[in-house]
Amino acid sequence: MTAPSTFGLSSEARNLHWLLSNLVEEVPGIQSVAVVSSDGLLLLSSDPGRNEAAREARNEKRTGPRGSAADLATIVSGIGSLTVGTARLMDFGGVKHTMIAMDEGSLFVMSISDGSLLGVHGSAECDMSVVAYHMALFVGRAGHVLTPELRTELRKSLEADATRSGR
Repeated sequence: MTAPSTFGLSSEARNLHWLLSNLVEEVPGIQSVAVVSSDGLLLLSSDPGRNEAAREARNEKRTGPRGSAADLATIVSGIGSLTVGTARLMDFGGVKHTMIAMDEGSLFVMSISDGSLLGVHGSAECDMSVVAYHMALFVGRAGHVLTPELRTELRKSLEADATRSGR
């Protein structure tokens, strides 16, 4: 993962970037990760589009959503919305996590305390219990610091990175 520049960010924002990098680097089989706000905006990602190895692998065989982090964020937001609606309809309380197992990979979505979501796309070889465990650690460490101010800061940082890279 090539991290976006964290220069000028608050210590909370830098810590979230570090936690996300740590999640991606420590858990075998993770393809991409996105943190999405409760209103569906991408806040933080591992964007495989910035990773040279992922670009090479994508030329051989697609390893994730077509548009990388933006598509993963859209998928995570949609799944989050669907599961929240389902939970309300069934009157079973809030949604904690969702997992979708596919032939060639898995998608994990976990709620963060403020309504934001953590989405992880994993390869078919990843151990789902290990991914879920590390996601829960991330949520436990990140959930209490995702304030409205920090969400705004992260969103502006992503927009600035996109502008600098010409996306």
